[in-house]
Amino acid sequence: MLHDPAKIEDVKAWLAKSRIDLLAAEHDRTAEPALTSDILFHSQQLVEKALKAYLCWHDQPFRKTHSLIELGEQCTRLDNTLEPLLQRAAPLTEYAWKFRYPGEPEEPDMVEAEKALNLARQVYEAILARIPEEV
Repeated sequence: MLHDPAKIEDVKAWLAKSRIDLLAAEHDRTAEPALTSDILFHSQQLVEKALKAYLCWHDQPFRKTHSLIELGEQCTRLDNTLEPLLQRAAPLTEYAWKFRYPGEPEEPDMVEAEKALNLARQVYEAILARIPEEV
């Protein structure tokens, strides 16, 4: 089946940005000390961009938002088997801004960061599995 080249490029662009967030989060794990707040931020961004890639693939418009709840609901309408995973990922939404500014809560611990990154990886892999390999 032939696909619109412009759509494929959009999907590839979102997936590439998502992959960069995955690599950044993994890099932040190796810093001394580990950059836990950055791991959380990139985990949220990884999920957000993967979901936007999936919505692009299905020609579904989305608002300019960081809300994994909103994006997840849109994706679930396309594939309800994603619902349990995306519901678990929804709380990552707050990491788009939490810990990013002075006066925010203390740095998160490595357990929280690892949990978020592992969940983000699961979402990323689930989305990749639903988009044709040639993309």
